[in-house]
Amino acid sequence: MRVAIGGAVLTAEDVGFVVEADRLGAHSIWVPEAWGQDALTPLAYLAARTERIRLGSGIAQIGARTPANLAMAALSLQTLSSGRFLLGLGTSGPQVMEGWHGVRFASPLAATRETVEIVRRVAAGEKLEHHGRVFELPLPGGPGRAIRSMLPVQTPVPIYIAALGPKNLALTGEIADGWIGSAFLAEHAADAFLPFLAEGAARAGGGRSPADLDLLIPVAVEFTDDVDEAAARHARGYAFTIGAMGSKDTNFYNAAFARQGFGDDVAAVQALWLAGRREEAAARVPLEIGLKTNLLGTPAMVKDRLRLYRKAGITTLQAKLAGDRQQKLDTLAQLIDLTREVNEEEP
Repeated sequence: MRVAIGGAVLTAEDVGFVVEADRLGAHSIWVPEAWGQDALTPLAYLAARTERIRLGSGIAQIGARTPANLAMAALSLQTLSSGRFLLGLGTSGPQVMEGWHGVRFASPLAATRETVEIVRRVAAGEKLEHHGRVFELPLPGGPGRAIRSMLPVQTPVPIYIAALGPKNLALTGEIADGWIGSAFLAEHAADAFLPFLAEGAARAGGGRSPADLDLLIPVAVEFTDDVDEAAARHARGYAFTIGAMGSKDTNFYNAAFARQGFGDDVAAVQALWLAGRREEAAARVPLEIGLKTNLLGTPAMVKDRLRLYRKAGITTLQAKLAGDRQQKLDTLAQLIDLTREVNEEEP
């Protein structure tokens, strides 16, 4: 396993933290994209300020850019960073895509598959011709023609897919270089996530398995003796995810939690949230969700959790860190040390 970091990069303080994390040996930085800061502009800035750390979009929204524009940005970042860019992709949801971008949220699986195909075709220096369910390039009946990128072929861009639902997990196992997970409890990985990744990998053939992917999981990290307080605080933070990240009938986070045994709990939280009873919704989130989706507690407790992630096959942990710059760096350094110790243990 290796340790990454994640978070918005909005200020000089944020940039300074990433520069120091690079010196500490963090594997990668993943910049989010919702309906504020985009994911790609900060990574271009960080490419000029860092030396080794890899630069990931976590995640660039499919549909917010044409696939060719996404490929152009990815190849530009790969060039500027000397091959350190990681393209994390996700479909977001209908509220964001239709409300913010004005793009219909239709055929998300097909859009994901075709976007990956187009980006890889452009990156390989091929003429861009694609006849799919979602994208038709060049457009028929017009003056457009198949052209190739003006940039020289370079290091391939690793593509990660953010996936929670079984079909999207299977697609990730089939076509991606990495998986960005969420709502993940290591104790349930073998039932709730890995079988679908394995199904897709088998579909690709060639002996492919989930072990061929970089499996990346975001985790908040806090070293504390007051475990109950930290677990309760992080559990309450899930109320928005469970109540608002999706419609009443379609919430991929809730479905993932339900597959891990929390179906009644997330249904209750969502009902309270939609009824406007948000404090009650926050209090209703099980403490187990707050505790076991993160790394909270004493160093010994965190180390035990790291062993579970390693056993589940997770290869990258994206640490979400709180506090000022020095506090975050101290936590990151301790996590890197503990992860190295776990990696050195017998399998």
